[in-house]
Amino acid sequence: MTMIRQSVAGTAVLLLLLTATPSHGQWVEAPGTGWVQLQVAHQRTQEGFSKDGTVVPLDELDPDAESITTTARLTGALGLFRGLDAWVDLPLHRQAFNGSGSDLLTTGLGDPRVFLRAGPSLLGIPELPVAVALRGGVKLTTGTFENDAETISLSQGQRDWSLLLEAGTSLHPVPIYVSGWAGHRWREENEQIARDPGNEWVFNTAVGGSLGRFEWKVAVDGLFGRPSIDTRTGFEFAARELVQVIPTVGWSVGPGAVQLGARLPVHGQSTRSDRLPASPTVTLGYFLSWDDPLWK
Repeated sequence: MTMIRQSVAGTAVLLLLLTATPSHGQWVEAPGTGWVQLQVAHQRTQEGFSKDGTVVPLDELDPDAESITTTARLTGALGLFRGLDAWVDLPLHRQAFNGSGSDLLTTGLGDPRVFLRAGPSLLGIPELPVAVALRGGVKLTTGTFENDAETISLSQGQRDWSLLLEAGTSLHPVPIYVSGWAGHRWREENEQIARDPGNEWVFNTAVGGSLGRFEWKVAVDGLFGRPSIDTRTGFEFAARELVQVIPTVGWSVGPGAVQLGARLPVHGQSTRSDRLPASPTVTLGYFLSWDDPLWK
């Protein structure tokens, strides 16, 4: 089995992990209020981005090789104190790789993420015309990582630490909002494979709105990383880049909303041994928020 077969499913996990964008804006949740979202994402691809940004087969030695990734993820936020909330993301992956040599399949928990988000009111600063917040957190390594060519890893094998600045505003009385965040991700070394994965700059910007029971959003999500390094030899791999357009539509059903969306890659760059898939991802989910505090 070639190296690319081992890495494709791992990068599919990365793709779904980095683009898990909450449906809520940058308004810190009031104490006891919050939201929860259950989403399923599915991607089937035979293509990936090369180091010069062109779209090539995932495995150039096996052009018919195919990666199939389905991820169910539970994401939510809960206000803890005035100006402070917590944000959690829990993924469950089903990853398959079909090639001429053999077919692989792995199912299990991926790496969860935990964040704390603070707004100006935490420091007693009056409400601003534009909602702003600082979000910091960590991606843990509770998923299974296997340095084995016959196994698909469900984890990237190392912790990531992130610090993001968020902003958003409503255009009321027009039922439209704009929001966005940008920040830096510090990535620890994966000691099992002697790889320093390189830190990353990430961003997301979105515009959305609602009309009666209908809601919509269009976001642009970006990742620009530094080259990863083999810590044994000092060899430097090409930096990873990924930009996606993410349209989403929703319809109120019961206490929440059913949401249908897609993640459409428009730019990418990666190495052969760490190739980012270049095909669209389809998402379907249910979003529920509550304004009545769970505690008084």
